[in-house]
Amino acid sequence: MRAEENGLIAGKDGVFRCRWCAASGEYVVYHDHEWGFPVGEDRRLFEKICLEGFQAGLSWLTILRKRDAFRSAFADFDFARVARFGTRDVERLLGNAGIVRHRGKIESTINNARRALDLVEEFGSLAAYFWSFEPDGGTRPDRLTWARLKTMTRSPESDALSGDLKRRGWSFVGPTTLYAFMQAMGLVNDHLDGCAFRDRAAAARAALDRLS
Repeated sequence: MRAEENGLIAGKDGVFRCRWCAASGEYVVYHDHEWGFPVGEDRRLFEKICLEGFQAGLSWLTILRKRDAFRSAFADFDFARVARFGTRDVERLLGNAGIVRHRGKIESTINNARRALDLVEEFGSLAAYFWSFEPDGGTRPDRLTWARLKTMTRSPESDALSGDLKRRGWSFVGPTTLYAFMQAMGLVNDHLDGCAFRDRAAAARAALDRLS
């Protein structure tokens, strides 16, 4: 199968990448250095799950371009600090043109920060909790093509994670949102076969301490 048919595109550097990142230079940097590489740091996990919620109805590029503004607005996604935000903070954030000014999503981020503290108390870290939903390797496609990836908008694990988080009081955590979260944070490796970064992401996943 030709690279183009498998959803790959060759960059100016001659490196084959997943086709979705060709839309912008920001996507290429994100694809090469973040997407699909495993994350075990609680702050980054919390940031991503919040930003996935803000993305609902928008493109990830919109959120990516506003990410620094989001970090400034939400105390660098230190969820212990965000959990202390109150009504004045909500109004302040609604006046911040650098972020997505959606009251429901802002209030959800504050609520989810409080729920994140509960998870840390119960599991020791957000990483320990989220990585417990990592799919068994045997359930993953033997060969990941562009056609197959387009059908993978959710999974049994993202359904389970969504249901558990909702039961714990989280919001803006639907199964499709959470599958995107799992892709980005490396709980699954959805770089396409033939992408130069698939093996790199796999090696990083193999080296991750999942008990941190």
